[in-house]
Amino acid sequence: MTDILLIEDDERLGTLVANYLGKHGYSVAVEADGAQAVGAILEHAPAVVLLDLSLPGQDGFEICRSVRSRYGGVICMLTARTDDIDQVLGLELGADDYIGKPIEPRVLLARLRAHLRRDSARQCGNALRFGQLRIDRDTREATLRERRIDLTTAEFDLLMLLADRAGQILSRDDLLQSLRGINFDGLDRSIDARISRLRRKLGDLAEEPERIKTVRGKGYLFNRAAWE
Repeated sequence: MTDILLIEDDERLGTLVANYLGKHGYSVAVEADGAQAVGAILEHAPAVVLLDLSLPGQDGFEICRSVRSRYGGVICMLTARTDDIDQVLGLELGADDYIGKPIEPRVLLARLRAHLRRDSARQCGNALRFGQLRIDRDTREATLRERRIDLTTAEFDLLMLLADRAGQILSRDDLLQSLRGINFDGLDRSIDARISRLRRKLGDLAEEPERIKTVRGKGYLFNRAAWE
């Protein structure tokens, strides 16, 4: 099994990173061609994808957008492009982290280990963990900072759906189809109202909520990075 898939067209850098991570016990595969990246991610199914943005064939944003709904692991964008707009776009497309180049190898290793620990904890048993938020599928309870959140059945179902697909943008149509088996007619605001109640109960009260983000014109995104 591949632990880490590095998508990087700089051969020297790719070799250095792969060798360093390999010395610390990780199985690393390298893909240099952006056009082949989506296929490589789905084939290797790694625990972590380290994704450069500036690639031949297809850039990192397009790769992330194409693969996020079919790949449930961690995506870390590794790039020299540190503009705020690029970082926001990367996270909204489903990336879990945005790591600027250059980065010290030991710092990169520490961040990857942290992501792997969190991902392992989230997948433990039938409960999901995001920082201090725990969602238990079996007991249908959610706790925040060890305190139970008072959720209705409908609110829990929505939270579970969003959390199960953390990092993915879900449209109102996606949500209504999954929760009620109907299409969005352009008028039904029940999802918006339920999202608003969830945000309040999760303490996501900012003018621009970060834990459940609104992606204008597209839908909602459960942002796992906001819980760390």
